[in-house]
Amino acid sequence: MTNIERPPTIRTVAERAGVSKSLVSLVLHDSPNVSDEKRAAVRAAIDELGYRPNLSARNLSRQRTDIVGVLINDLRNPWFVDCLEGLAPVLEAHGLTMMLGDGRADRSGDDTVVRKFTELRLDALVLVGTRSPTPLVADAATSMPTVIVASRDLELPRADVVANDDTAGSALAVAHLAGLGHRRIAHVAGSFGAVSALRADSYRVAMASRGLDTDGLVESCDLTEDGGYDAARRLLARTPRPTAVYAVNDIAAVGVMTACQEAGLAVPQDISIVGYDNTSIAQLRHVSLTSVDNASASVGRRAAAAVIDRIARPAAAGTLDLIAPTLQVRGSTAPPADT
Repeated sequence: MTNIERPPTIRTVAERAGVSKSLVSLVLHDSPNVSDEKRAAVRAAIDELGYRPNLSARNLSRQRTDIVGVLINDLRNPWFVDCLEGLAPVLEAHGLTMMLGDGRADRSGDDTVVRKFTELRLDALVLVGTRSPTPLVADAATSMPTVIVASRDLELPRADVVANDDTAGSALAVAHLAGLGHRRIAHVAGSFGAVSALRADSYRVAMASRGLDTDGLVESCDLTEDGGYDAARRLLARTPRPTAVYAVNDIAAVGVMTACQEAGLAVPQDISIVGYDNTSIAQLRHVSLTSVDNASASVGRRAAAAVIDRIARPAAAGTLDLIAPTLQVRGSTAPPADT
């Protein structure tokens, strides 16, 4: 029978260094209450034995995992990647690691990923993007510090919300197109979620404030490229057709562009298009999409700061942090051809 050598433990390190287990623990936790001589002896024993601390056991004793569960609504949307680029460095700087989950796995309604995060007793939960309120999500927010990002669907008493000011963003899009001289400005709206509703409502208010009609100029989509394409085809079949389209997000706006191209319409000469999110797709030279910039990296950074504060003060009342958007004008918008 082959003998399997057991990995070194804190006890074997202590024996090799000629010290107690508690002193080895102090060295592992960088305690200043250890002499240089003892610290050097313990470090030498660790190197000689190839000892690696049992992080699971250490975290259990601390009642911490140093892991934050981050549930993304849809990893296929590049906006979420931009948000993570702001979120991750701040968490890492505070010794926290992200564990990512794709929200599509929870679309069945059983909250599979949220349940796993809860069972793992992670230090905090971050919900990014549109999400339907469910009892399990509400329970998770009471059992661990929770921050909601880029969503207005969940109202939980001890959860912080960090989001873009979607009402202001839609107003920017309409103001830009109206300022160019467009009067028949259509909206490809999202078919679900509070964010989509806020953007659609703001579009209607901004249009009405300028005396512009919206009848027959709103079509819904599922926030995907295919959805934007189908909605645009319905809009372009109207008489008279719109001279501009404001889409609920950049992904849908790309679908609108494709529908316009197939209809023989040049962008922006024949029709102008504005997206929302200012993702990497909008910034591609071939796309050059005018888009509302909702400060995705800033949202991520401020969400990470909220996570750190929420871990420190889990019982504090929830807060709402809205970040002002800007408009990034590119080559997809121009005055209407008949002006």
